[in-house]
Formats: sequence, C-alpha cells, structure tokens
Amino acid sequence: MLGEYLKMSITQKRSNGFGKSITCQGAERHRSGDGFSLLELLITVAIGFTVIAFAGIALIPALRQQHLTAAYNATLTTLRRAHDQAAADMRVYVVTFATPGTITVTQNTLGGPLLVTSVLPPDVTFHIEPGVPTSPVTAPITPDGFGSAANPIDFDQGVAGGSVTDIYFQPDGTAQDINGNTNNGVVYLGRPGDLYSSRAITLWGVTGRLRGWRLYLQSGQLKWNQQ
Repeated sequence: MLGEYLKMSITQKRSNGFGKSITCQGAERHRSGDGFSLLELLITVAIGFTVIAFAGIALIPALRQQHLTAAYNATLTTLRRAHDQAAADMRVYVVTFATPGTITVTQNTLGGPLLVTSVLPPDVTFHIEPGVPTSPVTAPITPDGFGSAANPIDFDQGVAGGSVTDIYFQPDGTAQDINGNTNNGVVYLGRPGDLYSSRAITLWGVTGRLRGWRLYLQSGQLKWNQQ
C-alpha cells in the first residue's frame, strides 16, 4: 500500500510540475474573484467620459467669461500703460487699433519702433452688437456720449482729417491725433452674437482719462454703466 501511495504521489507531482499548476490555478481563481470583468471596465470608462463631458459643458461659460475679461483688461491696460509711459519717458507713444482684435504700441510715430502687440482671444473682437444705445444725447446714451455706435473703433471725435484708429499719447498726459488735435473717443468689444458681452472703453483727450463700460439691462432698457 505504501509503495502504491508513493508511486501515485510521484506521478502527480510530475504531471503538475511539482505543484506549480495547482498553485497557479488557485491564484488565477483568486484574481478572477477580485478583479474587474471586461463589462465592468467598459461601464467605468463610460461613466468617466460622461463626467468629463458634463464638466466640459459646465466650464464653457466660465471660459468664455474669462476670455472676455482678459480681452477687456488687455485693451484697458495697454491704453493706460501707453499713457503713463509717455509721461514717464517724456516721449510720444502711439496706440493703434485694428479689427478684428489687434492693438499695437509704437514709439514717437505711427511707423516708429514697435513696442507692444496685443491680440485679443479669438472669440472676442472689436465690434458693435445690434441693440446697443446709439444716441450721444438722448438716454440711454453711448459711452460718455461719444459717437453714435457706428464704428467699433471711434476715436478723434468731432475732428476731421484725423484717424479714428490711432491715439498719440503725449508727455504732458494728453491724447492727440496725428494733427495735434485733442483726441476723444471710444472702442467697443465683445463676443460676436452676444449682446450682453458688450464692453466699451472711452478716452478723454484733454486729460488722457480712460473709463471702462459694460452693457446692462435695467428696467427693460439697455444702458451703459461705468465699471
């Protein structure tokens, strides 16, 4: 009996690779019980993509608002820096606007050394949305009563022969056109097709003062409010 038992044990060990097959089968059964099936993995991936999609949709308005704010701040900051630097350096700095969304700053003249180029985010441009106030005298009026909202870049107000897109900041803090006239005006920006994204910046040439504006709906009427 003992001889038969030993013979059987040796035969089993040879057939299963000294117990390796038994050990591997047990580990495989253990992994099957604790791991993910293919169906569970696909469900998990699908849920993950769904969450990402909803998060992306929720972030779109925030990204649009961020672009609008960045464009407005870039425009206002470029104008202010040119005004302040002209006084600090005792030089003339020329700010030029170009549609759809570029601002350049040159030194001394329009064709002088290029100092700064600012480009707005692609979804924000210098333009005017239909529906904004268009009267400079009757409420609700255009920002600071400049122009009739006919041109998105509308400087050199009330002066013939100048350029509506160029501002010459002087060392004394004033803003002039190319002919030395006082340069008042306004620039509009926003997202095309979005009336309530409309923003504006006005310039008073005598002092070089800049003011920012935002379009609001108040008592059923669209009005420009200073920011």
